[in-house]
Amino acid sequence: MTAGFEMWDYVVFIAYAILILGVGLWVSRDKEGHQKNAEDYFLASKSLPWWAIGTSLIAANISAEQFIGMSGSGFALGLAIASYEWMAALTLIIVGKYFLPIFIEKGLYTIPEFVEKRFSTNLKTILAVFWLGLYIFVNLASVLYLGGLAIETIMGVDMMYAIIGLALFAAAYSLYGGLSAVAWTDVIQVVFLVLGGLVTTYLALNTVSGGEGVFAGFAKVVEAAPEKFHMILEETNENYINLPGIWVLIGGLWVANLYYWGFNQYIIQRTLAAKSLKESQKGILLAAFLKLIIPLVVVVPGIAAYVMVNDPSIMSNLGEAGMLNVPTTGQADKAYPWLLQFLPVGLKGIAFAALAAAIVSSLASMLNSTSTIFTMDIYKQYINKNADDKTTVNVGRISAAVALLIAVIVAPLLGGIDQAFQFIQEYTGIVSPGILAVFILGLFWKKTTNNAAIWGAVLSIPIALALKFLPIPVFEPWMHQMGITTLLTMLVIVVLSNMQNKGADDPKGIPLTKELFKTTPLFNIGSFVIMIVLAVLYGLFW
Repeated sequence: MTAGFEMWDYVVFIAYAILILGVGLWVSRDKEGHQKNAEDYFLASKSLPWWAIGTSLIAANISAEQFIGMSGSGFALGLAIASYEWMAALTLIIVGKYFLPIFIEKGLYTIPEFVEKRFSTNLKTILAVFWLGLYIFVNLASVLYLGGLAIETIMGVDMMYAIIGLALFAAAYSLYGGLSAVAWTDVIQVVFLVLGGLVTTYLALNTVSGGEGVFAGFAKVVEAAPEKFHMILEETNENYINLPGIWVLIGGLWVANLYYWGFNQYIIQRTLAAKSLKESQKGILLAAFLKLIIPLVVVVPGIAAYVMVNDPSIMSNLGEAGMLNVPTTGQADKAYPWLLQFLPVGLKGIAFAALAAAIVSSLASMLNSTSTIFTMDIYKQYINKNADDKTTVNVGRISAAVALLIAVIVAPLLGGIDQAFQFIQEYTGIVSPGILAVFILGLFWKKTTNNAAIWGAVLSIPIALALKFLPIPVFEPWMHQMGITTLLTMLVIVVLSNMQNKGADDPKGIPLTKELFKTTPLFNIGSFVIMIVLAVLYGLFW
């Protein structure tokens, strides 16, 4: 089944591809008389302005797992999945105020590098290996799989060819240009991403209302499926296991959010490449505002698709095309690709370009960060300590290519997973609690010792696995598992630190001052506005 692409759809999509490749390669070029060095390749010469940081954070974050996976979760369980987006806005403010000042002051390239400065090389290596495995086998592979699924559903291209095509597209500019190429093309990608997403939302809601417009369509969707518009699920809800009620706001989702936005290399790398701390914090604020509107682009279409497929009158109006690849609760991830086929000529090309932009920008970001961690934390540490800039950059490119090749091989093996967004969160949640515990205590508790942090990081995995497989109902929601694992890991670290240091501060503890966390009036006002908007949204859709 193809989406009925016509000439103008192909023209729009090809123009998008040429624009991205052209801009990516243009900003990647070596300036006359200047050989690209490690700071140029991995941190975009520390020259990114706030608007490039903010848009790049969103482009790196929004991928097939949101467009396909989160729309699928919207179809299956409703607006509650938007907590990932809306709570991320609040998390970004916390990261900008309390984490970034420390990271930028220390002049970091990578998050594992902070671990080395605060703890030891051994712990840095352990966490670097954790991250490399997670990025390649979960993040890169799942984005390629979901992207391949979308292209197969929309255009009828065999999934393996679609996966290879996406991989080559992302590699074409990101491997050569590094973070600079990724960040500057992300600015364009976000325009396509938001525009295409809004077009799809408009089409879905307008179709539901029988052509009476978006607001009438939204009212009809709320009326037809009121159960899909609760942010806090009851225990009787079949999806409670994935989004356990009020605990989403005060429990394990904080682990996922703080880990992802604060200590995830392919996200935080953009903020480390800022011209200054203030510029970085402005970028964080822009990303937080954009996060507030993302559910409109990725969740609402999934709920609209649910209403459409359960309304015989709408389905009869859709005709023959509406009967093809119809999403079901068991195949919820088909919801977004299914909607795209109903877009008019030209707009279909824009919407598909938006989806491709989301996929390719995330792939490029993950590749760049995977190569940064391997090159700076493994290669330069253990293989060639005296590598010059040319060698370092070349190793970065080769390691990214190898990571991409492995992910291309693994991606098709993920077939058959429903609600892939939830799958990614659940399996990332085995690793993230231990890392979060190490970082939070390392940043804000000066007594934390290296040995205690190593034991905490290592023991967090068996703790997480034990909670996952113990037949105890209270541990069944994986968000509870993440929250409890984090608390137990922190307890291990606190107890061992006190045993080792007898209550004294660790020599590598970070001195914290009020001045370090001082933010501008713009950041403070923007943060309050975001918190007020969030309170209103949760009040409306409680």
